[in-house]
Amino acid sequence: MSVLGADVRRLVAGFPAESDHDRAVQADFASFFADDDGPVARDDGPHHATASAFVFDPSLTRILLVFHGKGRFWVQPGGHLEPGDRSIADAALRELAEETGVAPAALDEQYAYDLDHHALSAAFGRCASHLDIGVALTLDGDTALVVSDESEDVRWWPLDALPDEVPPQFHNRVAQVLSRLAR
Repeated sequence: MSVLGADVRRLVAGFPAESDHDRAVQADFASFFADDDGPVARDDGPHHATASAFVFDPSLTRILLVFHGKGRFWVQPGGHLEPGDRSIADAALRELAEETGVAPAALDEQYAYDLDHHALSAAFGRCASHLDIGVALTLDGDTALVVSDESEDVRWWPLDALPDEVPPQFHNRVAQVLSRLAR
């Protein structure tokens, strides 16, 4: 039984599905994580879990994004789960630190999160899709940022002026995460 698989399953079961779209995403994730040994590692097949961090400033008017080299778009920091990760939140915070240099404290148990299953282009190699669990948090917008080897740029963006180069449905995803976080 995988600790990460169990955490994904717990998050999927507890997802606050508020629309038909949310219920469809929840059912899709549940089909991949019917048991605690779902696809949590990159080696578990072409469709596997990832973790990401939606980081907003305290005023909830800006979001921290990285320019993803493979995808050629701006997106929230995130990536593959690693064997040492104790939870999805832990993996998201590790990815945030690796990709931006920002290392916040652990999230509490009641954090807001998002589920998004998205297909990937051939630029991502053997990964055909990611079942991404995005966690939401706020951080001081003046924190020093570091550009990693995986990204070409890291910066804060005003929510009312997001870049044009974002993945499909990114605007909707940000709005939903922000709504959950603001509650």
